[in-house]
Amino acid sequence: MIFGKIEKNEKIIKFNVEMQCVNCKKQVPGGMKSSENYFNTYEFNKELKKFQKTYLCGICRDKKRVNN
Repeated sequence: MIFGKIEKNEKIIKFNVEMQCVNCKKQVPGGMKSSENYFNTYEFNKELKKFQKTYLCGICRDKKRVNN
């Protein structure tokens, strides 16, 4: 998954984050990418925290789509 915008000739940083589904609490791999300029900025950290609070695994995401 890509966080933020990555410009054409910008360096990319790969990092891992512990991700857990907010519905079923299943642990999922959290391999992500971000631009070097955006990584560890205030906006980056804010977006990452929001993402972790709303993350659904594939199974829970599909169940939610079917129910809606």
